Amino acid sequence: MEIHLLPAFTDNYFFVLHDPQRQSAAVIDPGAAQPVLACLASLSANLEAILITHHHHDHVGGISQLLKEFPQAIVYGGAADRGRIPGQQVYLQEGDRVTFGDRTAEVLFVPGHTLGHIAYYFPATEHKLGELFCGDTLFAGGCGRLKEGSPAQMVASLSKIRDLPAPTRVWCAHEYTLKNLLFAQTVDRDNADLEVRLAEVKQIRQQGRPTIPTAIALEKLTNPFLRWDNPKLQQAVNAHDSIQTFARLRGMKDQF
Repeated sequence: MEIHLLPAFTDNYFFVLHDPQRQSAAVIDPGAAQPVLACLASLSANLEAILITHHHHDHVGGISQLLKEFPQAIVYGGAADRGRIPGQQVYLQEGDRVTFGDRTAEVLFVPGHTLGHIAYYFPATEHKLGELFCGDTLFAGGCGRLKEGSPAQMVASLSKIRDLPAPTRVWCAHEYTLKNLLFAQTVDRDNADLEVRLAEVKQIRQQGRPTIPTAIALEKLTNPFLRWDNPKLQQAVNAHDSIQTFARLRGMKDQF
C-alpha cells in the first residue's frame, strides 16, 4: 500500500492509497474531486473505495463527482454519520475492519470534533509501519476544535490514539502544524523537545514542504493536547484534572 498526500484548498490534505499490483486505489476524505482524479490518472489506478472520517464538507465535497467517474467505488463512513455523507454505503463502528490491498484497517470511534468521527488505523506489519488516518481529531501539535462533542469525549478519543504504538505514522487532514506549535510554546515553555520540533517545522514550511505525516512518539513529547496529565501543563493552565486541563487548553487555542 503506497500513500500519496494531496494538498488541497488552503491547508487540507487528501490521501490516496495505491495498490500497484492491482492498479487499484482508495481515497481518504476527498473534499474535492479534481486532485484525486489527477492522482488516479497519473497512477493509472481504478478507485475502489472512499474512506470518510467525518461529514464536514472539506472532507466529503468530492464524493459525488468521484462516484460519477467510478460508480463502483464503495463509500465508507461512521455509523453515527448516517445521512450526512453523500453516497455512504457502509456504516462503520468501533472495532470494524476495512481491507485495502495487503493491509487491513481497524476502525476507531473518536468523537469530539464531531459526534460521528472515526479514524482508520492500519497496524504495523513485519516490514511496514502502522498508519493512522485520523481526520480532524489529532493534528500535528494540536487537535480539532470541539464542533459537536465535549472535552470528555475528546480526551477519551485522544487517549485511544495516544495508546497506539509509538512509531505509528499519523496522517492528519490539515497543515496546521506551525501555528499549533507556536501555541504549544506558550503553555509548555520548558519543553526542549518542543523547541527542537518548532525550529524544524519552521524550516520545513519555509521550504514549502508538508509536515505530515507525524508520529505518535513525537506527538506524545510535544503536543499539549496529548499531555493533559502532565503536572507542569496542568499548572500552566491552573487545572486539576485531565479533562479540565484539556478544556482550558482547547479554549485558549480557540482564541490564539
